[in-house]
Amino acid sequence: MKELKPALERLYGLIGKGQRQDLEEMRQACERLGHPENKFESIHIAGTNGKGTVAAFLSSMHVAAGKKVGLYTSPHLVRFRERIRIDGEPISDSALADLIHRVMDAAPELTFYETVTLMAFIAFAEAGVERAVFEVGLGGRLDATNVIPAPRIAIITRVAFDHMDILGDSLTAIAGEKAGIIKEGSTVLCGTLHPDAQKVVDERVAQVGARQIDLGDPEPIPGAPLAYPRLSMIGSNLAVAVTAGRELGLPPQSMARGIESLDWPGRNELLHRNRRELTLLDCAHNPDGALTLSHTLSPEMLEVDSRRNIALVFGTTQGKLYKAMLQRLEPCCAHRFYTPVPVPNSEDPEKFLEVFDGEVCTSVEEALTLARQAVGAEGVVVVTGSIFLVGAARAILLDLERDPAIAM
Repeated sequence: MKELKPALERLYGLIGKGQRQDLEEMRQACERLGHPENKFESIHIAGTNGKGTVAAFLSSMHVAAGKKVGLYTSPHLVRFRERIRIDGEPISDSALADLIHRVMDAAPELTFYETVTLMAFIAFAEAGVERAVFEVGLGGRLDATNVIPAPRIAIITRVAFDHMDILGDSLTAIAGEKAGIIKEGSTVLCGTLHPDAQKVVDERVAQVGARQIDLGDPEPIPGAPLAYPRLSMIGSNLAVAVTAGRELGLPPQSMARGIESLDWPGRNELLHRNRRELTLLDCAHNPDGALTLSHTLSPEMLEVDSRRNIALVFGTTQGKLYKAMLQRLEPCCAHRFYTPVPVPNSEDPEKFLEVFDGEVCTSVEEALTLARQAVGAEGVVVVTGSIFLVGAARAILLDLERDPAIAM
């Protein structure tokens, strides 16, 4: 950790460059470094929600099948090295520090996110992975991951309203950005999309000459139910992952083992102490995600007497549709505790009071404490609204070392 800290400080110094909506600098840097993005077959995943979960499922399936696989996701939940995984395991602190300095020395013109993406390319190339699974950071068309050649399969999980200042204020516009990952020669798979979004994808498929496949059954082995504790909470994500796994030729038994063995923290994750003091962590950060979460928050599913036994800890970053999120969660939770999110662009929690009554807290730790007091040891505390809030809460509850959060 000693050598990682100054490396992360150097990397975080790039934050001021912001996010570039152009791929030319990234392409030039890849060429200068020998095109590491061309050294493996890729799976590229875009979507408003669910893309990280689908990516994690596919990575775990490959590991179970004995295939060397890379996984690139963002942002991190607790430790920065979570963003770059090989065979399901985050790279080491020393490997991460080395990559930071190597890429920043070789390509100082890149932004923060471009630098980290190029680090992933190099890590996967040098590890000799057979396939790499890439979760798009934002949008798709101009995301730094989109310099990869035509992926073996391009996946669009969901299209909903989020990041509208960058991606557009209509489903058609947002779908157009996400469909930008579709290239000639790719197989294309979509989750359940709104007809307007699906039309945009269909047009892109026809334009570039890609091949689209239908969404299939979520059971890798028909008639053999999966022993995964959160199956009721992942919507169509499982069907997307399993359909992609079939297309990629993964054995059904390997897909089942990969799903059942997956540990994907912060996504409908239930923490507890001796089966009491239950805390549900979910990274829902937009109305679509909040609606999906709300379907799992009935007293019956959480095994509590009523919504009076459920408390919400909520916070978002600026620009999020927090009013719609709170409206979708209001029927589920009788108590609300609002907190700042530990990143510079945190939304002011006082604004949430304009939507529904609640108690404004000064920190995530205070919000967790007051929420637990409100429902007692037998109740459930639900933490949601931002991955940065969930990451902070998880680190507090499990006493974990945490790298600084960054909204990129």
